[in-house]
Amino acid sequence: MIKALLIILSAVFKVFSRLIHHLFKTITNKLRFSITFKITATYVFLFLLIFSLMSVGITVSFSFYIKNNEPEYYVLFLATILVIFNIIGLVSIIFFGSKASRRLLAPIKVMTGTVKQISINALDKKLDVSGSKDELKDLAKTFNDMLDRIQKSVEQQNQFVSDASHELRTPIAVIQGYADLLNRWGKNDPRVLEESISAIKSEAVSMKSLVEKLLFLARGDKNTQRVEKTDFLLSEVINEILKETRLIDKSHHILSEQNEDLIIHADQKLIKEAVRIFMDNSIKFTPAGGTIKLNLYGKNKRAFISIEDTGIGISREDLPHIFNRFYRADKSRTKSSGGTGLGLAIAKWIIDNHHGKIDVWSELNAGTVVRIGLPLKATGKSATGGGSRV
Repeated sequence: MIKALLIILSAVFKVFSRLIHHLFKTITNKLRFSITFKITATYVFLFLLIFSLMSVGITVSFSFYIKNNEPEYYVLFLATILVIFNIIGLVSIIFFGSKASRRLLAPIKVMTGTVKQISINALDKKLDVSGSKDELKDLAKTFNDMLDRIQKSVEQQNQFVSDASHELRTPIAVIQGYADLLNRWGKNDPRVLEESISAIKSEAVSMKSLVEKLLFLARGDKNTQRVEKTDFLLSEVINEILKETRLIDKSHHILSEQNEDLIIHADQKLIKEAVRIFMDNSIKFTPAGGTIKLNLYGKNKRAFISIEDTGIGISREDLPHIFNRFYRADKSRTKSSGGTGLGLAIAKWIIDNHHGKIDVWSELNAGTVVRIGLPLKATGKSATGGGSRV
Protein backbone atom coordinates (compact mmCIF):
# COMPACT_ATOMS: atom_id res chain seq x y z
CA MET A 1 0.00 0.00 0.00
CA ILE A 2 2.79 2.42 0.91
CA LYS A 3 4.68 1.60 -2.31
CA ALA A 4 1.57 2.17 -4.39
CA LEU A 5 0.94 5.43 -2.53
CA LEU A 6 4.49 6.60 -3.21
CA ILE A 7 4.11 5.87 -6.93
CA ILE A 8 0.84 7.78 -7.02
CA LEU A 9 2.32 10.72 -5.09
CA SER A 10 5.35 10.82 -7.40
CA ALA A 11 3.14 10.93 -10.48
CA VAL A 12 0.94 13.63 -8.92
CA PHE A 13 4.00 15.69 -7.97
CA LYS A 14 5.36 15.50 -11.51
CA VAL A 15 2.10 16.64 -13.01
CA PHE A 16 1.71 19.44 -10.49
CA SER A 17 5.35 20.47 -10.91
CA ARG A 18 4.88 20.89 -14.66
CA LEU A 19 1.64 22.78 -14.11
CA ILE A 20 3.32 25.05 -11.56
CA HIS A 21 6.24 25.77 -13.88
CA HIS A 22 3.93 26.51 -16.81
CA LEU A 23 1.69 28.67 -14.64
CA PHE A 24 4.58 30.68 -13.19
CA LYS A 25 6.18 31.12 -16.61
CA THR A 26 2.91 32.41 -18.08
CA ILE A 27 2.24 34.81 -15.21
CA THR A 28 5.80 36.14 -14.84
CA ASN A 29 6.11 36.78 -18.59
CA LYS A 30 3.19 39.18 -18.29
CA LEU A 31 3.71 40.60 -14.81
CA ARG A 32 6.76 41.77 -12.91
CA PHE A 33 7.63 39.66 -9.86
CA SER A 34 10.84 39.75 -7.89
CA ILE A 35 12.96 36.62 -7.63
CA THR A 36 12.37 36.59 -3.86
CA PHE A 37 8.62 36.62 -4.39
CA LYS A 38 8.75 33.83 -6.97
CA ILE A 39 10.94 31.58 -4.81
CA THR A 40 8.81 32.24 -1.72
CA ALA A 41 5.56 31.63 -3.62
CA THR A 42 6.94 28.42 -5.10
CA TYR A 43 7.95 27.01 -1.72
CA VAL A 44 4.67 28.04 -0.10
CA PHE A 45 2.72 26.39 -2.89
CA LEU A 46 4.84 23.24 -2.65
CA PHE A 47 4.43 23.13 1.12
CA LEU A 48 0.65 23.55 0.93
CA LEU A 49 0.39 20.92 -1.79
CA ILE A 50 2.57 18.38 -0.01
CA PHE A 51 0.96 19.09 3.37
CA SER A 52 -2.49 18.61 1.87
CA LEU A 53 -1.49 15.32 0.23
CA MET A 54 0.14 14.17 3.46
CA SER A 55 -3.02 15.00 5.42
CA VAL A 56 -5.16 13.07 2.94
CA GLY A 57 -2.75 10.12 3.00
CA ILE A 58 -2.60 10.01 6.77
CA THR A 59 -6.39 10.31 7.12
CA VAL A 60 -7.10 7.58 4.55
CA SER A 61 -4.45 5.23 5.97
CA PHE A 62 -5.60 5.69 9.56
CA SER A 63 -9.26 5.31 8.63
CA PHE A 64 -8.51 2.09 6.77
CA TYR A 65 -6.47 0.77 9.69
CA ILE A 66 -9.01 1.40 12.47
CA LYS A 67 -11.63 -0.58 10.58
CA ASN A 68 -9.56 -3.77 10.66
CA ASN A 69 -7.42 -3.58 13.84
CA GLU A 70 -7.72 -3.38 17.61
CA PRO A 71 -7.82 0.03 19.37
CA GLU A 72 -4.68 -0.60 21.45
CA TYR A 73 -2.52 -0.34 18.31
CA TYR A 74 -4.05 2.95 17.06
CA VAL A 75 -1.44 5.24 18.63
CA LEU A 76 1.48 3.15 17.43
CA PHE A 77 0.13 3.01 13.90
CA LEU A 78 -0.63 6.77 13.88
CA ALA A 79 2.91 7.53 15.02
CA THR A 80 4.31 5.23 12.34
CA ILE A 81 2.37 6.73 9.47
CA LEU A 82 3.16 10.27 10.69
CA VAL A 83 6.89 9.50 10.64
CA ILE A 84 6.60 7.89 7.18
CA PHE A 85 4.61 10.75 5.68
CA ASN A 86 6.84 13.40 7.30
CA ILE A 87 9.89 11.78 5.76
CA ILE A 88 8.12 11.55 2.38
CA GLY A 89 7.05 15.20 2.69
CA LEU A 90 10.53 16.38 3.64
CA VAL A 91 12.15 14.49 0.76
CA SER A 92 9.51 15.79 -1.62
CA ILE A 93 10.00 19.40 -0.55
CA ILE A 94 13.78 19.09 -0.88
CA PHE A 95 13.56 17.42 -4.30
CA PHE A 96 10.88 19.56 -5.91
CA GLY A 97 12.01 22.72 -4.11
CA SER A 98 15.58 22.42 -5.36
CA LYS A 99 14.29 21.64 -8.84
CA ALA A 100 12.08 24.73 -8.80
CA SER A 101 14.98 26.85 -7.48
CA ARG A 102 17.26 25.65 -10.30
CA ARG A 103 14.63 26.58 -12.84
CA LEU A 104 14.10 30.01 -11.33
CA LEU A 105 17.85 30.70 -11.08
CA ALA A 106 18.81 29.06 -14.40
CA PRO A 107 19.21 32.49 -16.12
CA ILE A 108 22.07 33.27 -13.71
CA LYS A 109 23.99 30.22 -14.95
CA VAL A 110 23.37 31.23 -18.55
CA MET A 111 24.45 34.82 -17.83
CA THR A 112 27.61 33.60 -16.10
CA GLY A 113 28.52 31.48 -19.11
CA THR A 114 27.94 34.38 -21.50
CA VAL A 115 29.98 36.79 -19.37
CA LYS A 116 32.91 34.35 -19.35
CA GLN A 117 32.94 34.46 -23.16
CA ILE A 118 33.10 38.25 -23.27
CA SER A 119 36.51 39.83 -23.78
CA ILE A 120 37.96 43.02 -25.26
CA ASN A 121 37.87 41.30 -28.67
CA ALA A 122 34.36 39.91 -28.24
CA LEU A 123 32.24 42.77 -26.92
CA ASP A 124 29.44 42.00 -29.37
CA LYS A 125 28.06 39.17 -27.19
CA LYS A 126 24.95 40.12 -25.27
CA LEU A 127 22.98 38.65 -22.40
CA ASP A 128 19.55 37.27 -23.20
CA VAL A 129 16.87 39.64 -21.92
CA SER A 130 13.86 37.58 -23.01
CA GLY A 131 11.68 35.77 -20.48
CA SER A 132 10.33 36.88 -17.13
CA LYS A 133 10.35 40.47 -15.97
CA ASP A 134 12.44 40.49 -12.81
CA GLU A 135 15.73 41.72 -11.37
CA LEU A 136 17.72 39.37 -13.63
CA LYS A 137 16.21 40.94 -16.73
CA ASP A 138 17.05 44.41 -15.38
CA LEU A 139 20.59 43.22 -14.67
CA ALA A 140 20.93 41.77 -18.19
CA LYS A 141 19.68 44.99 -19.80
CA THR A 142 22.00 47.11 -17.65
CA PHE A 143 24.94 44.85 -18.47
CA ASN A 144 24.16 44.97 -22.21
CA ASP A 145 23.96 48.77 -22.10
CA MET A 146 27.33 48.87 -20.34
CA LEU A 147 28.82 46.58 -23.02
CA ASP A 148 27.46 48.88 -25.73
CA ARG A 149 29.11 51.88 -24.08
CA ILE A 150 32.40 50.01 -23.65
CA GLN A 151 32.33 48.82 -27.26
CA LYS A 152 31.64 52.33 -28.50
CA SER A 153 34.44 53.72 -26.33
CA VAL A 154 36.90 51.07 -27.56
CA GLU A 155 35.98 51.74 -31.18
CA GLN A 156 36.42 55.48 -30.66
CA GLN A 157 39.77 54.91 -28.96
CA ASN A 158 40.99 52.63 -31.76
CA GLN A 159 39.86 55.15 -34.36
CA PHE A 160 41.51 57.95 -32.42
CA VAL A 161 44.84 56.09 -32.25
CA SER A 162 44.62 55.20 -35.95
CA ASP A 163 43.85 58.79 -36.95
CA ALA A 164 46.57 60.21 -34.71
CA SER A 165 49.12 57.79 -36.17
CA HIS A 166 48.05 58.76 -39.66
CA GLU A 167 48.34 62.47 -38.91
CA LEU A 168 51.83 62.06 -37.44
CA ARG A 169 53.04 59.81 -40.26
CA THR A 170 53.02 62.55 -42.89
CA PRO A 171 55.16 65.20 -41.09
CA ILE A 172 57.57 62.52 -39.87
CA ALA A 173 57.95 61.21 -43.43
CA VAL A 174 58.56 64.75 -44.74
CA ILE A 175 61.19 65.47 -42.06
CA GLN A 176 62.88 62.13 -42.67
CA GLY A 177 62.86 62.71 -46.43
CA TYR A 178 64.53 66.11 -46.20
CA ALA A 179 67.00 64.81 -43.59
CA ASP A 180 68.02 62.00 -45.95
CA LEU A 181 68.31 64.52 -48.80
CA LEU A 182 70.59 66.75 -46.73
CA ASN A 183 72.63 63.79 -45.58
CA ARG A 184 73.28 62.59 -49.13
CA TRP A 185 74.14 65.77 -51.02
CA GLY A 186 71.70 68.59 -50.24
CA LYS A 187 73.84 70.24 -47.54
CA ASN A 188 76.25 71.39 -50.25
CA ASP A 189 73.46 73.07 -52.24
CA PRO A 190 72.38 76.36 -50.59
CA ARG A 191 68.97 76.30 -52.31
CA VAL A 192 68.17 72.74 -51.25
CA LEU A 193 69.55 73.43 -47.76
CA GLU A 194 67.30 76.45 -47.30
CA GLU A 195 64.26 74.57 -48.67
CA SER A 196 64.91 71.60 -46.38
CA ILE A 197 65.34 73.71 -43.25
CA SER A 198 62.15 75.63 -44.03
CA ALA A 199 60.17 72.42 -44.63
CA ILE A 200 61.51 70.72 -41.50
CA LYS A 201 60.65 73.77 -39.36
CA SER A 202 57.16 73.92 -40.84
CA GLU A 203 56.48 70.24 -40.23
CA ALA A 204 57.92 70.48 -36.70
CA VAL A 205 55.50 73.31 -35.92
CA SER A 206 52.61 71.23 -37.29
CA MET A 207 53.65 68.23 -35.20
CA LYS A 208 53.93 70.38 -32.09
CA SER A 209 50.45 71.78 -32.65
CA LEU A 210 49.02 68.30 -33.21
CA VAL A 211 50.69 66.86 -30.11
CA GLU A 212 49.45 69.77 -27.97
CA LYS A 213 45.90 69.20 -29.18
CA LEU A 214 46.17 65.47 -28.56
CA LEU A 215 47.43 66.12 -25.04
CA PHE A 216 44.59 68.56 -24.41
CA LEU A 217 41.98 65.99 -25.46
CA ALA A 218 43.74 63.24 -23.50
CA ARG A 219 43.67 65.37 -20.34
CA GLY A 220 40.03 66.13 -21.05
CA ASP A 221 39.18 62.44 -21.35
CA LYS A 222 40.95 61.75 -18.04
CA ASN A 223 39.29 64.76 -16.36
CA THR A 224 42.70 66.26 -15.54
CA GLN A 225 42.49 69.31 -17.80
CA ARG A 226 42.57 72.40 -15.60
CA VAL A 227 39.63 74.77 -15.90
CA GLU A 228 40.27 77.97 -13.92
CA LYS A 229 36.91 79.74 -13.64
CA THR A 230 36.57 83.41 -12.78
CA ASP A 231 34.00 86.16 -13.35
CA PHE A 232 34.81 88.33 -16.37
CA LEU A 233 33.24 90.50 -19.03
CA LEU A 234 32.71 88.33 -22.09
CA SER A 235 32.50 91.43 -24.28
CA GLU A 236 36.18 92.14 -23.56
CA VAL A 237 37.12 88.71 -24.90
CA ILE A 238 35.06 89.35 -28.03
CA ASN A 239 36.80 92.70 -28.52
CA GLU A 240 40.22 91.05 -28.18
CA ILE A 241 39.36 88.40 -30.77
CA LEU A 242 38.02 91.04 -33.18
CA LYS A 243 41.15 93.16 -32.81
CA GLU A 244 43.55 90.25 -33.24
CA THR A 245 41.64 88.82 -36.20
CA ARG A 246 41.62 92.15 -38.03
CA LEU A 247 45.37 92.45 -37.51
CA ILE A 248 46.23 89.06 -39.02
CA ASP A 249 43.49 88.81 -41.66
CA LYS A 250 43.18 91.57 -44.23
CA SER A 251 41.32 89.57 -46.88
CA HIS A 252 37.93 89.36 -45.13
CA HIS A 253 35.45 91.85 -43.71
CA ILE A 254 35.42 91.23 -39.95
CA LEU A 255 32.30 92.82 -38.45
CA SER A 256 30.54 93.02 -35.09
CA GLU A 257 27.00 94.36 -34.96
CA GLN A 258 26.27 93.58 -31.31
CA ASN A 259 28.53 93.17 -28.28
CA GLU A 260 26.68 93.46 -24.97
CA ASP A 261 28.44 93.75 -21.62
CA LEU A 262 27.73 90.29 -20.15
CA ILE A 263 29.49 88.68 -17.20
CA ILE A 264 30.01 84.92 -17.10
CA HIS A 265 31.78 82.57 -14.67
CA ALA A 266 34.21 80.59 -16.80
CA ASP A 267 37.82 80.00 -17.81
CA GLN A 268 38.62 83.10 -19.84
CA LYS A 269 41.52 81.56 -21.79
CA LEU A 270 39.57 78.45 -22.74
CA ILE A 271 36.49 80.40 -23.82
CA LYS A 272 38.69 82.63 -25.95
CA GLU A 273 40.36 79.56 -27.47
CA ALA A 274 36.98 78.01 -28.33
CA VAL A 275 35.72 81.18 -30.04
CA ARG A 276 39.09 81.57 -31.80
CA ILE A 277 38.73 78.04 -33.22
CA PHE A 278 35.39 78.90 -34.82
CA MET A 279 36.75 82.20 -36.13
CA ASP A 280 39.79 80.44 -37.65
CA ASN A 281 37.47 77.96 -39.38
CA SER A 282 35.43 80.79 -40.83
CA ILE A 283 38.61 82.44 -42.13
CA LYS A 284 39.84 79.17 -43.69
CA PHE A 285 36.62 78.36 -45.49
CA THR A 286 35.43 81.82 -46.50
CA PRO A 287 36.75 83.07 -49.85
CA ALA A 288 38.69 86.33 -49.94
CA GLY A 289 36.39 89.33 -49.80
CA GLY A 290 33.80 87.44 -47.77
CA THR A 291 32.24 88.62 -44.52
CA ILE A 292 32.64 87.19 -41.02
CA LYS A 293 30.46 88.49 -38.19
CA LEU A 294 31.15 88.00 -34.49
CA ASN A 295 28.34 89.08 -32.17
CA LEU A 296 27.48 88.75 -28.47
CA TYR A 297 24.05 89.17 -26.90
CA GLY A 298 22.10 87.99 -23.85
CA LYS A 299 18.79 86.15 -23.74
CA ASN A 300 16.98 84.04 -21.12
CA LYS A 301 19.84 84.26 -18.59
CA ARG A 302 22.36 83.02 -21.15
CA ALA A 303 25.08 84.68 -23.19
CA PHE A 304 25.07 83.86 -26.90
CA ILE A 305 28.15 84.19 -29.11
CA SER A 306 27.33 84.13 -32.79
CA ILE A 307 29.90 83.52 -35.55
CA GLU A 308 28.46 83.97 -39.03
CA ASP A 309 30.33 83.73 -42.33
CA THR A 310 29.66 83.72 -46.08
CA GLY A 311 31.94 80.76 -46.73
CA ILE A 312 31.64 77.47 -48.59
CA GLY A 313 29.35 75.97 -45.95
CA ILE A 314 28.93 72.40 -44.75
CA SER A 315 26.81 69.71 -46.37
CA ARG A 316 23.84 68.21 -44.58
CA GLU A 317 25.56 64.81 -44.49
CA ASP A 318 28.72 66.19 -42.85
CA LEU A 319 27.04 68.49 -40.34
CA PRO A 320 26.30 65.85 -37.63
CA HIS A 321 29.97 64.74 -37.62
CA ILE A 322 31.89 68.02 -37.55
CA PHE A 323 32.74 67.69 -33.83
CA ASN A 324 34.18 64.19 -34.24
CA ARG A 325 37.93 64.00 -33.75
CA PHE A 326 39.96 64.11 -36.97
CA TYR A 327 36.78 64.49 -39.01
CA ARG A 328 37.08 66.65 -42.12
CA ALA A 329 34.03 67.56 -44.13
CA ASP A 330 35.98 67.88 -47.38
CA LYS A 331 39.37 66.16 -47.43
CA SER A 332 40.56 67.97 -50.57
CA ARG A 333 39.80 71.48 -49.32
CA THR A 334 40.87 70.99 -45.71
CA LYS A 335 44.17 69.50 -46.74
CA SER A 336 45.12 72.62 -48.62
CA SER A 337 43.97 74.89 -45.79
CA GLY A 338 45.77 72.98 -43.06
CA GLY A 339 44.36 71.81 -39.77
CA THR A 340 44.24 68.47 -38.02
CA GLY A 341 40.52 67.99 -37.54
CA LEU A 342 40.84 68.39 -33.77
CA GLY A 343 39.94 72.05 -33.34
CA LEU A 344 36.16 71.64 -33.24
CA ALA A 345 36.46 68.65 -30.89
CA ILE A 346 38.48 70.83 -28.50
CA ALA A 347 36.00 73.69 -28.81
CA LYS A 348 33.09 71.37 -28.02
CA TRP A 349 34.91 69.97 -24.98
CA ILE A 350 35.48 73.51 -23.68
CA ILE A 351 31.87 74.58 -24.16
CA ASP A 352 30.47 71.33 -22.73
CA ASN A 353 32.61 71.73 -19.61
CA HIS A 354 31.16 75.20 -19.12
CA HIS A 355 27.60 73.84 -19.29
CA GLY A 356 27.17 75.47 -22.67
CA LYS A 357 25.67 74.42 -25.97
CA ILE A 358 26.75 74.77 -29.59
CA ASP A 359 24.26 75.06 -32.47
CA VAL A 360 25.41 75.06 -36.08
CA TRP A 361 23.42 75.98 -39.18
CA SER A 362 25.04 75.66 -42.56
CA GLU A 363 24.38 75.17 -46.25
CA LEU A 364 26.78 74.52 -49.09
CA ASN A 365 27.93 77.73 -50.80
CA ALA A 366 25.66 79.78 -48.53
CA GLY A 367 27.75 80.16 -45.38
CA THR A 368 27.67 78.92 -41.81
CA VAL A 369 26.24 80.22 -38.55
CA VAL A 370 27.60 78.99 -35.21
CA ARG A 371 25.85 79.96 -31.98
CA ILE A 372 27.46 79.27 -28.60
CA GLY A 373 25.22 79.51 -25.55
CA LEU A 374 26.80 79.95 -22.10
CA PRO A 375 25.14 80.52 -18.70
CA LEU A 376 25.41 84.05 -17.37
CA LYS A 377 27.01 84.66 -13.98
CA ALA A 378 24.69 83.56 -11.19
CA THR A 379 23.50 86.39 -8.98
CA GLY A 380 25.14 86.59 -5.57
CA LYS A 381 28.45 85.07 -6.70
CA SER A 382 31.59 86.98 -5.87
CA ALA A 383 33.28 88.86 -8.67
CA THR A 384 36.54 87.03 -8.12
CA GLY A 385 35.58 83.40 -8.40
CA GLY A 386 38.31 80.93 -7.55
CA GLY A 387 39.85 78.38 -9.84
CA SER A 388 38.62 74.81 -10.09
CA ARG A 389 39.71 71.62 -11.78
CA VAL A 390 37.43 69.67 -14.11
